[in-house]
Amino acid sequence: MIFVFVAMIAYVIYFMEFEAETVIANSRNIRQDNFADDVEKGDIITSDGVVIATSNTDEEGNTSRSYPYGNTFAHVTGYDKYGKSGLELEGNFYMLRSHINIFEKVIKGLSEEKNRGDNIVTTVDYDLQTAAYNAMGYCEGAVIAIEPSSGKIKVMLSKPDYNPEEIDYIWNYLQTEEGASSTILLNRATQGLYAPGSTFKVLTLLEYIRENPTSYDNYSYDCYGSEIFTGVDIHCNDDTSHYTESLKDSLAYSCNVSFANIGTGLDYGKFRENMDKLLFNNNLPYDGDYSVSSFDIDANSRTDELPQTAIGQGNTEITPLHNAMIMSAIANGGVLMEPYLIERIENDDGGKVKKFKSKSYGSLMTSEEAQILTDYMESVCDYGTASSYFYGSSYDVAGKTGTAEYDNEGNCNSWFVGFSNPDNPDLVVCVIVEDYNTYGVSGTWVAKQIFDAYYSK
Repeated sequence: MIFVFVAMIAYVIYFMEFEAETVIANSRNIRQDNFADDVEKGDIITSDGVVIATSNTDEEGNTSRSYPYGNTFAHVTGYDKYGKSGLELEGNFYMLRSHINIFEKVIKGLSEEKNRGDNIVTTVDYDLQTAAYNAMGYCEGAVIAIEPSSGKIKVMLSKPDYNPEEIDYIWNYLQTEEGASSTILLNRATQGLYAPGSTFKVLTLLEYIRENPTSYDNYSYDCYGSEIFTGVDIHCNDDTSHYTESLKDSLAYSCNVSFANIGTGLDYGKFRENMDKLLFNNNLPYDGDYSVSSFDIDANSRTDELPQTAIGQGNTEITPLHNAMIMSAIANGGVLMEPYLIERIENDDGGKVKKFKSKSYGSLMTSEEAQILTDYMESVCDYGTASSYFYGSSYDVAGKTGTAEYDNEGNCNSWFVGFSNPDNPDLVVCVIVEDYNTYGVSGTWVAKQIFDAYYSK
């Protein structure tokens, strides 16, 4: 009994010293809001110093949140009611703690004023987020941009958007029959699941290289615009014939027929194993809310499933966040840095309270494989499907375009995922524009506006 008693006391001391803050800081801990009785919730600030969420307290002590840039950062900041979302949820604990000067705390306590809470400084860049918001315009879809060497998220945009200050009206609307099907609060950048389209050809290419390590560069195929594989009719865009193609040209011109040919020759079991290692069907190393991407090919799959899967159609689904993470690993020599949104916590005077460091998840591929994929993706932007967008740019890009059909009427979404300055990558950008047939805005064009904004800073 004495031993158990001493052990319990020791654990209580350990918990209070090392674990208590982690438990309290958990975004699911509803008792955090008790701090609001004494603390005015702090600000959310971009990495370049722009306040995107702040608090106002009236004479009666009632505090409300305001969002100076409203819709532009809606899904980053989230909202502060109805369970909260975004950084309002993830950073709630930090913003309801106050590390202001002790004398100021005493004075405010005596006058029954609330102490000013700590501020969150995010990794998001105001200029890049604004460029993405303007480029997307009225289109629906998502944009995410990541610094591959650190995992810092520089842009997170979801459309349609909303003004967090109008959350009461929006929430009431969502409870109506008309609003029940609305997805306006869904963060498509992390929770939207889409067919990857031709952006998946990068992963089909990786699988082919792994299964043919000594002969992949000898690949050649004659494309005549369409062909039937295991009973599945595959067409290139507009039935364009690419004629004799190398493996690099197949990716550069995004040849569906060539990649369907590659797909039918892969080992289905190994394909599934390697996609699982690339975090399909698995949790992502990311602290916010997200959906799990799916890849359902395995050793028992039917042969007629592979042609469509190899070109990014079929039953495969991926989030923009996951697509950007895979591209970040390629840009970072095969090593994935865990993406994150909070850079540091500061008190109201700008003093540092806590800094969040970059974390390595580990290698998704070898550095040699990453270099091969980079070289192949440069061809996409040099002379392939993205070359007309990046011609004459002051920077180089390695990337992949994608068009993903979402119905049998030929309607499609438009993708781009890639990174700038391939020799020493600066920024990964992933864009999906929904319903390209209606808006006529391509994911590659949106990505170009973000890269332009980055290099004009």
